[in-house]
Amino acid sequence: MKSAHVYRKGNDDIEVKIVQIPVPTPEKNQVLVKVVVAGSNPKDWKYPFIDPKASGTNTGDDVAGYVEAVGPDVTEFQIGQRVAAFHQPHTSHGAYGEYAIAGEKYTFHLPEHVSFEEGVTIPLTATTAAVGLFAYLGLPEPWLTTKEFQQRKPKGGVLIYGASTAVGAFAIKLLQRANIHPIIGVAGKGIDYARSLLDPSKGDLVANYRDGSDQLVQTIKNELEKREPLMYAFDTVSDNGTYQNVVKVLDPKAHISLILPGQEYKEVPSSMLKTITTGSSVFGFPDDLVDFGFVWTRWFGAGLKEGWLTGHPYEVIPGGLAGVEEGLRRLKEGRASAVKYVYRIQETKE
Repeated sequence: MKSAHVYRKGNDDIEVKIVQIPVPTPEKNQVLVKVVVAGSNPKDWKYPFIDPKASGTNTGDDVAGYVEAVGPDVTEFQIGQRVAAFHQPHTSHGAYGEYAIAGEKYTFHLPEHVSFEEGVTIPLTATTAAVGLFAYLGLPEPWLTTKEFQQRKPKGGVLIYGASTAVGAFAIKLLQRANIHPIIGVAGKGIDYARSLLDPSKGDLVANYRDGSDQLVQTIKNELEKREPLMYAFDTVSDNGTYQNVVKVLDPKAHISLILPGQEYKEVPSSMLKTITTGSSVFGFPDDLVDFGFVWTRWFGAGLKEGWLTGHPYEVIPGGLAGVEEGLRRLKEGRASAVKYVYRIQETKE
């Protein structure tokens, strides 16, 4: 089978090579997916720079296609079913191949009305959003009883920095499902898309970071004068000054969750609770959220079926696996705004 592997090239470049490898056999709790569409995330190009061992590996983790085979202990999926899946990072047989391996717990059914292109935008980013909101920030889940929910509901709402990014947009969608408002979004070029996700009648708003840091902070502070203190923030960018602006509008005892590991975030006041959101926690590292990941993966499948969950805007990069390098370069250069890059594997030339 063909598999696209991402290489670090020099100190600041990447290269993607298509290689031939054997079709894998799923282990007891795994699903083998015949990949129809694969999706990219920024971490896909970053891994070879963070870990030299990752250079030359298939770093894709967003998978959508048909079940080709299942392990002996798999009970929820059958051959031929349409699925999407979150492939476990740092393991072999990722999304950038004709076939991919995924754990049964992190695979969900795609209804017929949901395209593979839409479905593939969901697994990693929606999971990361759920982890950030409901595991690390500890916000009340949408399935709680009314009494439990009201006891835990944040009165001042939640700030989502990077509201048009895939993780940020899914965070907003999940907050909507949980009926947690007001939502304060921060976006730039994709601000119109972010605004379309919000409900102004419930106090939601979006601020534009392109107005400059001082104006952004003042805009949010002006709005907060009419509201309860802001106690929760999820910074889905966590770079280039974003969290420094976020902490300026939070209550001194607020909780902020950031998304880039390996940074100290020194400007976060010691009075605030600081956590680092990592989607890989659903695979057991750095925190053991395996059961959390299983429950939310099933919730995504239910959301697609019931219609309250939709995918992220996407752009198909032509050429199948041969287009992966172009997609990763665009991500590396920061050219993506309110869009997920996806690849139709059947377009890969011989």
